Amino acid sequence: MKLIKREQIAEVARIIKTAGKIIVFTNGCFDIIHAGHVRYLAEARKLGDCLIVGLNSDRSVRELKGPTRPVNHQEDRGEVVAALAAVDYVVIFDERTAESLISETKPDIYVKGGDYCIEDIPEAAIVARHGGKTVLIPEVVGRSSSNIIKKISEST
Repeated sequence: MKLIKREQIAEVARIIKTAGKIIVFTNGCFDIIHAGHVRYLAEARKLGDCLIVGLNSDRSVRELKGPTRPVNHQEDRGEVVAALAAVDYVVIFDERTAESLISETKPDIYVKGGDYCIEDIPEAAIVARHGGKTVLIPEVVGRSSSNIIKKISEST
């Protein structure tokens, strides 16, 4: 099963690392999956042997994006992300940032979109402390869940 419980992630990561595999980790809301998400996750997966996606819980998405989000429930979002070929594991987390989750997984590579600056990513320092590196992948311009929601609301 690709969608794993939070309590399992440290052990799963330990097994992968013991096998000598490179863990790539990313996180996000992934509310309405679009081509930008698919391309981003495919590029992230190319950086290592195993891609773990931390998925913001419904509560943390509301905290980050506002009371009308997410559009899709966390179990549905998790199932969709887990179904993507590039993704090896999905774990739902309830915090605002993935700092705690990253401390548990200790990924070799942490990936975020090109709309971020490494200096502004709190998780980057944790990754570096464990000997990993943070990589920014260019965003797919114009592709976002927020843009999709805006387009839908304008057409109704």
